Amino acid sequence: MDSNQVRRAVKGAAAGLLHYSGLRHALTHVRRSQAGGRRVLIVAYHRPVEDFASEVQRSIPGTLISHTTLRRHLEDAHSAGYEFAPMNQAIDVLSGQRTAKKDLLVVTFDDGYRDVYRHAYPILKSMGVPAMVYLPSEYVGTNRRFNHDRLFHLIRVARERHHTPRYEELPTAARQLLGPIFLLGQSASASLDDFLGVHPTATLTRIIDGLEAQLGGGPELVPSYGDVMTWDEVRAMARTGTQFGGHTQNHSVLTLESAENVTREIRASKERIERELGSTIDSFAYCNGWYSDEVIQALARNGFRSAVTTEDLLNRMGGDPFTLKRKVLWENFSLGLSGGYSSPLTTCHLDDVFGLLSVSHPVRGKRTQQPREVSVAV
Repeated sequence: MDSNQVRRAVKGAAAGLLHYSGLRHALTHVRRSQAGGRRVLIVAYHRPVEDFASEVQRSIPGTLISHTTLRRHLEDAHSAGYEFAPMNQAIDVLSGQRTAKKDLLVVTFDDGYRDVYRHAYPILKSMGVPAMVYLPSEYVGTNRRFNHDRLFHLIRVARERHHTPRYEELPTAARQLLGPIFLLGQSASASLDDFLGVHPTATLTRIIDGLEAQLGGGPELVPSYGDVMTWDEVRAMARTGTQFGGHTQNHSVLTLESAENVTREIRASKERIERELGSTIDSFAYCNGWYSDEVIQALARNGFRSAVTTEDLLNRMGGDPFTLKRKVLWENFSLGLSGGYSSPLTTCHLDDVFGLLSVSHPVRGKRTQQPREVSVAV
């Protein structure tokens, strides 16, 4: 049994004890006291899919959740006493402008994958659950794929072809990104996270383009999955109450961009989404969950009211609306002792009992803004 299996077994056993003994309910009262009132839990998803087992063979695992598991998450949250709320209502509660009779849960989706329209939207409509979808505006209605999906796909193709990257033909930073993957066996996701800590989007794009050229180009080097919604699909969801927010133009990690690029990515994305929807948007999601004081100031100057991170921490009454905490969920989040879906484990996670017991260790999203030369992410 590896360390991940041991960790899952321990959490599964603990969740069962906490759930069936009633201790979980006692711990929720502690969490409310720490929050200063009713809890506001914001959860984040990326790609709801038809069949996780088949999709995980070709896609980044941490972005995936089956539509069946997504529905069970929502059902378990309702059973645990949460009231589903739109983002603007949750912001009003956190700021003290309104009160809540129950703990609130806000459902969000990052990146605007078409899978949200295909597989999540029908569930949300049938259950009457409001949601927020954060859009990278220049991907909507195009055939573009996100850099993380492109990289993951190219690595799989390169390994199948026994291709070793020729670093002398790539940007200097390529060895930092690809070396740990091809030489040390590090996961693409982990190496990408490390790389994005010091390099802007334009550098990553040039490396991916170069690796694609080394592999000969062609349609087979573009992942068939990971397509983004069209504007017609966005408008259809908006007509039935789904809210939309900004997620930059080009899925850029803003803490690594110049002040000029930060302003452009924020302002242009907001203007494009508002023009397509014919309504105002005022919520934003930080790419990679990273933010800085400078990015927050740019958001406020451009008419945003709130922004969400990927920090798995407690939202407190009166807290900064530009550093809202979110719990990022995927398929294996709910795997219990038997390897199947576990409602006790899911509800313990949603109620953050492991955070309260200091078992989980959230990653902070605040970064120092890195001065960069002006570059346009393509």
